[in-house]
Amino acid sequence: MTESPDSAAPAEMTDEDVFEQKAVRLAKRERLIAERTDAAGGAYPVSLPITDTIPALRERYAGLEAGEETGVTAGVAGRVVFSRNTGKLCFASLQSGDGSRIQAMVSLAAVGEESLQRWKDLVDLGDHVFVSGEVISSRRGELSIMVSDWAIASKALLPLPNMYTELSEESRVRSRFLDLIVRDQARATVRARAAVNASLRRTFSEHDFIEVETPMLQVQHGGASARPFVTHSNAFDAELYLRIAPELYLKRAVVGGLDRVFEINRNFRNEGADSTHSPEFAMLEAYQSYTDYNGIADLTQELIQNAAIAVSGSTDVVWADGTVYDLGGDWDRISMYDSLSAACGRTITPQTPLEELRAFAAESGVDEPPHATHGKYVEELWEHFVKRDLTRPTFVMDFPIDTSPLVREHRSIPGVVEKWDLYVRGFELATGYSELIDPVIQRERFVEQAKLAARGDVEAMRIDEEFLRAMEHGMPPMGGMGMGIDRLLMAITGLGIRETILFPLVK
Repeated sequence: MTESPDSAAPAEMTDEDVFEQKAVRLAKRERLIAERTDAAGGAYPVSLPITDTIPALRERYAGLEAGEETGVTAGVAGRVVFSRNTGKLCFASLQSGDGSRIQAMVSLAAVGEESLQRWKDLVDLGDHVFVSGEVISSRRGELSIMVSDWAIASKALLPLPNMYTELSEESRVRSRFLDLIVRDQARATVRARAAVNASLRRTFSEHDFIEVETPMLQVQHGGASARPFVTHSNAFDAELYLRIAPELYLKRAVVGGLDRVFEINRNFRNEGADSTHSPEFAMLEAYQSYTDYNGIADLTQELIQNAAIAVSGSTDVVWADGTVYDLGGDWDRISMYDSLSAACGRTITPQTPLEELRAFAAESGVDEPPHATHGKYVEELWEHFVKRDLTRPTFVMDFPIDTSPLVREHRSIPGVVEKWDLYVRGFELATGYSELIDPVIQRERFVEQAKLAARGDVEAMRIDEEFLRAMEHGMPPMGGMGMGIDRLLMAITGLGIRETILFPLVK
């Protein structure tokens, strides 16, 4: 079946074109209303005698030979994405939600002159149409319905974009519903995300984790160094914060005896938006009693590799641009300080003075971080010298103590904490810890954070007395991790963050 020149919308439609098409389609809607005789009224039927789905028919009759008839009658519905009308025979491609298509053949011999003319007069690209008839293969070998009965289930009042012209990224993001109609990759990404979430839950279940939910509205933000969104509760006459991380509540659950917990939910951070950051994003956090950051790294690797297999059938994932990226095997674990020293050609340790780091950063062209500390300089220098050369998935281990206020000090290296960041595709995908469980030390860390906040650091944590009270009832040793679901999709699909989020925030 070939497409006639006038069967698709032009690549670029003017506002006047759209206005004219809408007027014509509205007139067709009025005709549908006038023709209805049932008590329900309106333009469209409430229900339809659907017997099959388009994907099911395609699977069932995959081996049908060209010109073969089945003698089986099926009723299906789909969106018209192609239409070609001739004198005695009309063709249309009906598309289901997964992108599967079937051809509808409306012939004079099968439906009669009046019905054929109504099809020509009323059916437009974008309409949802029900057809019933025999399942056949056309002379060209295309799976088809030889229509004996049909109805418009819903009329599109606005025209579809050209199905053969790529939408711009901005159009895809702002009008995701159109993106899902016209682009296979958009639908595949949604299904990949669902497969990833199902795989994560399955892996956690295999390790006896419990999925829980924690508040998104909080009286005090915490669990991460980030700037929160602030709102007001009329009921409580109180200032509230949108959650920046679920960590402090998940740890309360562990104190309560839920030894292995995880949550997949939304976080909100009032910060910049770019190719790897979104103000609203999906986050996975998990905490496991009686393990450490090494055990939680093993679990994280398993979670990601299982998710890759769920989407791609292999740990070798194929990105949207065709690149094959290997997520298999055991991933490297490197020291932040050792890798920085090797990359920059000078020894940098947890004891390197702040002034020396400041001078070296200036010499290297690294900007001074806001509210500079030893740890912030080390992390900025590491990103400058090391991050760009990481290609394979890599756990970067052992971070400065002053940038990780909720993490346990390293058991053998003074001045660092047992924290790792996992880098995949050149960006941070996940972070993990041996969690700090001593409420006395935690209070001291919170006090230091409060001092930073008093000096104007909007990302610094506040003292959380309720969390400290929970810790004082005895928190078991544990490992914890956090991972962005959107970024996990980026690692598996090779897409940018706005493509992995179904409806991203845009101005």
